[in-house]
Amino acid sequence: MTRPPIKAVIFDKDGTLFDFRQSWGAWTRALLAELGGDSAHLAAVLGFDPKACDFAPDSPVIALTTAEIAAILHPHLTGLTLDELIARMDHQATQAPMIPAVDLPAVLGGLAAQGLALGLATNDTEAPARRHLTDAGVIDLFAFVSGSDSGWGGKPAPGQLLAFADQLGLEPTQIAMVGDSLHDLESGRRAGMARVAVLTGIATQADLAPHADVVLADIGGLAGWIAAQSQA
Repeated sequence: MTRPPIKAVIFDKDGTLFDFRQSWGAWTRALLAELGGDSAHLAAVLGFDPKACDFAPDSPVIALTTAEIAAILHPHLTGLTLDELIARMDHQATQAPMIPAVDLPAVLGGLAAQGLALGLATNDTEAPARRHLTDAGVIDLFAFVSGSDSGWGGKPAPGQLLAFADQLGLEPTQIAMVGDSLHDLESGRRAGMARVAVLTGIATQADLAPHADVVLADIGGLAGWIAAQSQA
């Protein structure tokens, strides 16, 4: 079945716009240092290797929402309510040294210059997401920024993606969802969008390819792929 031309792109954030290991490894180290207690045990709960600053493929940090990660971590802590833990995690997230996966102003600016509307759907919360886009100098390129606390739920549910389509007045088939995890691709499938996987997260090509229309090294290849679809 031939898809209509793609008129908009909605991106995941972590592992897609920003390199996952470099960005969230530092966040996880800082969070564990702040929480104290048995940091080795907490690291294991999060599927995190502090020495390598890397994550296990099934780490909850990769794809779950902030609230879901907090719910997993909270039973292993004392002296903090769940809400207090979420607040600490959000604060650390705003301070995380996000490392762009590509030259974001150039790549995203190029897509916007082609007339594509850009959106963001993340399982992070909205305030850190806006901070990260602002610090990267690309917030003004986004017509839509949604976090797991913005009212449309988190991925793999399609709520954030469908809200983007509704805001633009587009059919979901006119939009590409770009992400680095199976949660991202599943949300795109449920929304009825084209699904583009990138390899700047933890998942491998073998993990992602069965669930994506295309797997790219990073979002730098997105403009070429979209152009090729219009010529198909």
